[in-house]
Amino acid sequence: MKPCKVLTPAQMKAVDQATIAAGIPGLILMENAAHAVVDYIAEKYVPVSRQRIVVVCGKGGNGGDGLAVARILHVRFRPEKLWILLACETAELTGDAAANLRMLTAAGLQLSPAITAEMGLATLVVDAVLGTGLNGPAGGPALDAIRLINAKFPAARVVSVDIPSGLSGSSGAVPGEYVHAHATVTFTAPKLCHALAPAANLMGDLRISPIGSNPALFEDDPAIDLALVTPESIRHLFAPRPRDGNKGRYGHVLIIAGSRGKSGAAAMCALAALRSGAGLVTVACPASALASIAAFAPELMTEALPETDDGLIDASAYDRIIELSRARNVVAVGPGLGQSAGLTELVARLFTALDRPLVVDADALNALAGSDWHAPLEHPRVLTPHPGEMSRLTGDTIATVQQDRIAAARKLSTERQATIVLKGERTLLGFPDGRVWVNPTGTPAMATGGTGDILTGMVAGLLGQFPSDVDYAIAGAVYLHGSAGELAASDLGEQPVIATDLLRYFPEGIRGITKLPNAH
Repeated sequence: MKPCKVLTPAQMKAVDQATIAAGIPGLILMENAAHAVVDYIAEKYVPVSRQRIVVVCGKGGNGGDGLAVARILHVRFRPEKLWILLACETAELTGDAAANLRMLTAAGLQLSPAITAEMGLATLVVDAVLGTGLNGPAGGPALDAIRLINAKFPAARVVSVDIPSGLSGSSGAVPGEYVHAHATVTFTAPKLCHALAPAANLMGDLRISPIGSNPALFEDDPAIDLALVTPESIRHLFAPRPRDGNKGRYGHVLIIAGSRGKSGAAAMCALAALRSGAGLVTVACPASALASIAAFAPELMTEALPETDDGLIDASAYDRIIELSRARNVVAVGPGLGQSAGLTELVARLFTALDRPLVVDADALNALAGSDWHAPLEHPRVLTPHPGEMSRLTGDTIATVQQDRIAAARKLSTERQATIVLKGERTLLGFPDGRVWVNPTGTPAMATGGTGDILTGMVAGLLGQFPSDVDYAIAGAVYLHGSAGELAASDLGEQPVIATDLLRYFPEGIRGITKLPNAH
C-alpha cells in the first residue's frame, strides 16, 4: 500500500466535484461522511445509548455533516440525551445542509433553542462548526460556538468532523482559537492540517474514512505530490521472514564513523543497523577508536582505518574504504566522524565514487556543505540533516528552512538528486522526483544526543535488507525511529529518554506496525 496522499482544500473540493459528476450525489457523500463519524463513535464510546451527546453545527457543509450525524445517532442508538445546537439562523442553511435539517425534523428531532445547565453534563460533543476551508481566524457565531465547546462541557469527549473547528485545512499553522478535540474523523484523504505541525498535533486520534470517491482521482494524480507515511504502507518491511532465511540475505552494512573520543556515535549507529534487521554490520573507524567501538557489542565487526595525529580518519583511507565497500551492499558515513580538511575531501570523493547506496549524516553532511555536490543517478544517496545542517547544505537560514520545510526538502532533493530526510517535528522525506512524504511519529523526548546516529543506522539497515525498495525502506526506518521514541517516552517520561533507549523499543514498535502479537 502506498503512503496516504495529502490534499489541499482545493484538491479535496476537486475530488468531491469529480465524484459528484461521476454519479454520486453530494447528499450521499454527506450521508457517508456522517456514517463514518457515527461508526467511530460507536467503536470508541460504548454503549452509545448511554451517552449524553451535544452536536454543534455551523452553517456550511460541515454543519450539514453534523446534522446528519445527529439524525443517524438518533435512529441507530437512541442516546440517553441528544441536543443539537445550530451556530447560525436556520435560514442561512442551504443545499445539502438545508436538506439534512429537513431530514432531521422528519426523523422526529428538533434543534435546541439554547444551551442549558443539563447540557453541561454531556459526555460527548460532536464539533461540526467549521470545515477545512477556513482562511484566517474564526469569528462571529462560529467563534462563539468554538468557545462554547471548549468551556461548557468539562466532562465531555470532543469528536470533530473533518477538522477541529477554527483550524485551516490549507497549512499546519494555527490561525486563531480552535476546538480542543480528542478525536477527528476526516474523509477520503488527510489535508495539510492533518499532516503538518503544529496543527497535526491538535487532531487527537485521527481517523481517515473513505466516503465513496474513487481513490484514483487523487492517488494517480502526479500533481498531488505530498503524502503521509502510514503503518500500512511500510508493514511489508517487517513481515515474518522465510524459515530458510540467513544473514547473507539481509544485507551487510558498512559504517564509516567514529573518531578518538567519539566512539559512541559509531557504536550507536551500528547497533541500530543490527537491531533494525541487517544481517551483518562492519564499522570502519580510526585504529585508536576500534577497541572501544568493538566493546559495545560482540556482534559488531570492525576495520581499522589510517588516522591523523588527532584521531580522525585520514584522507588516505579512501582506497581502503572503496575496497571494503565492495563486499558490503550499503554504506553509512558521518556519526562521530569529526571535521577536518582531509575528511571534507574524503567524504566528497566517497559521495561521488561509491557504487553502493550511501547514507550521509552528522559531520559528513558538514563536509558536503558549501560544495556543489550532486548525487550520482545510479546509486541512491540519502542525507539526514537536522534544520541546522539543512541550513548549511542550502545556504539558507534555519528560520527560512523551518518556515517552509516542505519547500526546503523538495528544493534540495530535486536540485541535487538525493533523498533528503529533514529531521524535526514531522520529519519529511524529500525525493529526487519532487515527492515529499510526511512522517507522523516522534516526540520531544528524542531531542537528545545520539538519536540521529540511531536513525542513520536504521536507514542503512533497512536499505541493506530492501535494496530494491529504497523509498519505503527509508520511510520504514524513520517511522519506526519515531514510534520507538514515543514508546520510550510513554514508559520513561520525556526527560529521561536517551538515544540507546530507542533500541529497546524496536520490538514493540515493529509489533505496532505489523499488528503481530507479543512474543512469549
